[in-house]
Amino acid sequence: MLTFTIRRLILSVPTLLFISLMIFLLLELAPGDPMAQVPLTVPPEVKEKMREALGLGEPMHIRFWKWIVQFFWIEPQVLIDHYFGTTFSEGSLRVISWQTRSPVMDIVIQRMPQTLWVVGTAYVVAILIALPIGIYSAYRQYSWFDQLGTFVSMVGFSVPPFFSGVLVIVIFSVQLGWFPSIYDTTHVVDSWESFVKQLQQMIMPVMVLALQITAQLSRFMRASMLDNLNQDYVRTARAKGLSEYVVVMVHVLRNSMIPVVTVIALGIPSIFGGAIITEQVFKVNGIGQLLIGAIQANDLPMVQTLTFIFAVLIVLFNLIADVLYGILDPRIRYD
Repeated sequence: MLTFTIRRLILSVPTLLFISLMIFLLLELAPGDPMAQVPLTVPPEVKEKMREALGLGEPMHIRFWKWIVQFFWIEPQVLIDHYFGTTFSEGSLRVISWQTRSPVMDIVIQRMPQTLWVVGTAYVVAILIALPIGIYSAYRQYSWFDQLGTFVSMVGFSVPPFFSGVLVIVIFSVQLGWFPSIYDTTHVVDSWESFVKQLQQMIMPVMVLALQITAQLSRFMRASMLDNLNQDYVRTARAKGLSEYVVVMVHVLRNSMIPVVTVIALGIPSIFGGAIITEQVFKVNGIGQLLIGAIQANDLPMVQTLTFIFAVLIVLFNLIADVLYGILDPRIRYD
């Protein structure tokens, strides 16, 4: 397993380099001009100087190489300098946002806590709800609980977040007045009262996101449990006199978690990517809203960096899912 992990980490380097090249080329081919939002009263020669200041006057391969050096070499030095007080990155040019004229990674770090508060909490809540629902629905197939779970899952799949988000705002914020309709990103948690306020403003966006994720995971869990409940090893375990709890929660559950782990692991990068629609509905100033704003402003360094970070997370959690396969099922080996 260790050899497999090291081999996959080595292979991920050219994979990520190729992905970064594809992202760069796609953004180069995309329509739009970062100077489009500059007032028309600005003379053309001033616009040209502004383009040169942004680095747009250089050849494509030079700009790509500079971004690679900045992202893979200078930004890690900045991180080391921050934690250890060194000066490795002093005087180096970082990846700069065209929209805000500030380092891209600094903005990402500022926005990340808001995304993790909302999307991360929703993902954890969804897993804690979906797995028991899927297990019990499979064990009590076609019962009223299974039928109810199927109905709720279909609703979660069918209703888009831009509708369910507005619906919960109308019900719980406008009609009942229980929760704030707009997420206050400037709120600081430094006491019990502020923590309660943070929970209140998180409930509605977490509710909308958790409904979608729960619908997906519970159906995967149910299908995987049903597939394993009819296997020969289950009948053998029951014939040996093992209790029903041990048969279901130890033998069947462990094998059933193998495909579900893939869904969970591959869904984790979406936590860091943010929930774009939900963040727009509830005005959560997170990563998803940052990406939408950067696309609208043709902020190519911001879009390129964010999309590449998402690609890194997907490759990483693909590897984690493969490693978890071997832990959950001893029959799976990568030698």
